[in-house]
Amino acid sequence: MRKLAAICLLCILPLSAAFAQIYTTPSGRAVLPPPPAPPPPPAITVPQVPKMDSPPPFELQNTTPGYVQPGKPPKQVLKPQRRESFDRRISRCLDEAAAMGLGPGERSSYSRNCAHQR
Repeated sequence: MRKLAAICLLCILPLSAAFAQIYTTPSGRAVLPPPPAPPPPPAITVPQVPKMDSPPPFELQNTTPGYVQPGKPPKQVLKPQRRESFDRRISRCLDEAAAMGLGPGERSSYSRNCAHQR
C-alpha cells in the first residue's frame, strides 16, 4: 500500500511542475498578450525605363566647362617609362662589363649591381 501511494505521488509530482509553466488568471484564461499588428507592406515604385532615342537626363550631361583654354595646349599627363625586364637588364649589364674588360667573377657582381640599380 505504501509502495502504491509512493508510485502515485511520484507520478503526480511532474504533472504539477508542468502545470506551473502555464500562467492563468483566476478566471481560468491564459494570460498571453495579443501579437502586434504586422507592419504595412513597403511601397514599391517601378523606376521609369529610359527610351533609346531620348537624351540623357540633365544630371548626366556634361555641364561643367572644360579645362582647355583657347590659345593654350592642354597639359599632357606624363607617365614614367616602363622598366625593362630583368633578363634584358642583366644581358645589357653583362655586355657593358665585357666591354669594360672585366673578368667572369667581376662581370657577375657588376651585372647584379647594375641590374638592380636600373
